[in-house]
Amino acid sequence: MDSLTQIVLGAACGEIALGKKIGNKALLFGAIGGTIPDLDVILGKVFYSNSIDQLAFHRGFMHSIVFAILGSFLFGYLVFKLYDSGKRKNTTTVKEWIWLFFLSIFTHPILDSFTPYGTQLFLPFSDYRVAFNNISVVDPLYTLPFLICLVVVIFYKRSTLKRRLWTKTGIYISTAYMLLTIMNKLYIDSVFKKSFKKAGVEFSRFSSQPTIFNNVLWYGIAETEENYSVAFYSLLDKSSLAQNVLSLPKNHELLDMNNSDLSRLRWFSNDYYNLLPIDSSSAVRYNDLRYPLLNPENKNSSIFSFELKKNDNRWEALPLFDKTPTENDMQKFWKRILGI
Repeated sequence: MDSLTQIVLGAACGEIALGKKIGNKALLFGAIGGTIPDLDVILGKVFYSNSIDQLAFHRGFMHSIVFAILGSFLFGYLVFKLYDSGKRKNTTTVKEWIWLFFLSIFTHPILDSFTPYGTQLFLPFSDYRVAFNNISVVDPLYTLPFLICLVVVIFYKRSTLKRRLWTKTGIYISTAYMLLTIMNKLYIDSVFKKSFKKAGVEFSRFSSQPTIFNNVLWYGIAETEENYSVAFYSLLDKSSLAQNVLSLPKNHELLDMNNSDLSRLRWFSNDYYNLLPIDSSSAVRYNDLRYPLLNPENKNSSIFSFELKKNDNRWEALPLFDKTPTENDMQKFWKRILGI
């Protein structure tokens, strides 16, 4: 999920592990631990010059279970050595610091696994991307109550039981909301299956996920032999089925997608993608269709798109910046959330 959410979750883990002994510093170190896996965004640019390699590196090994174990020992030991001096000597143990960093690092990829982006939890043994698709990468209803509880924690002394009470309250509220999104996901999957069947779409597979910032408006995509069918459904819709089903051409023949770079991009998108020519040039637009369209009524409004260009012998996926939401786009988006 977004950085703020991971910081909040990491801070809560820090408080659970060492809050009684070091107070607000536990929140700080937990927040740092919760941020560590996302440093792969920076390291990817250091290690790789190719944009597709950088894209695949994110939520890779640094989001795996193996890294959580190794990282917790490394960072726990180093921080303990730095902290355990002067007046703080023998106030904490290396085991407690390892536990703090394990909780804060490990919960990061676990939380990310509930989002559509997916997380390679099992590297280096498998590159399978775990993605349950039940919560958006940014969802204020998950983050804000959790954040408020931890802000309250800051104002209590480390010895008071209210610190632990407010921390647990934040964890319980966020967990309850996560369970609600899972129940929504199960219901929405049944809605889209029935909707595509009624629309005469004979699909080989389908996927659904919530749209950005909420868990009310959902996006479904079904793959057929020739194209993709996409639809939106709001929990506030009066109908029990998605009404408008759009058809998106695959156009996979525009490029040789078996090329090693492009094949990796396909893997990144779980093979939910289509290609479109850009104007009259030889450039090709790559739309990652795992993610919703910006405008539910415009099939050309994919928000996660790249321009594919050949750079020497390598393909590059360059981000497109032509998808700034217009006032009309936002109006359509909010109306669909409200079931209009």
